[in-house]
Amino acid sequence: MHKLLSAIVLLVAIILAASLAVAQDVANGQRAYNAKCASCHGPDGKGQTAPGKATKVRDFSLDEVKKESDTVWTEIIVKGKNKMPGYDKKLSDAEVKDVVAYIHTLVK
Repeated sequence: MHKLLSAIVLLVAIILAASLAVAQDVANGQRAYNAKCASCHGPDGKGQTAPGKATKVRDFSLDEVKKESDTVWTEIIVKGKNKMPGYDKKLSDAEVKDVVAYIHTLVK
């Protein structure tokens, strides 16, 4: 019984640690998004800003956009697409990952 209880406590600790890490990733992603992305994509990701409308940025809430993989979103952020510049020199790999995590919160 003691081993089972220890295993359960360990599992709960791992789950809590993972949840805290994901929350931190999202918080970091929100900061980077607000600094680098929101001026065009908007605070809600719908692209209804003057620069967003002028450059026809995609609305993150569209089904076709929501279906794209993290790999696609990462590539777009790093390399750019259409009129959007690449952010490979402006965001670290971790920041890009965090921005993708934050975008997921916008499209739910």
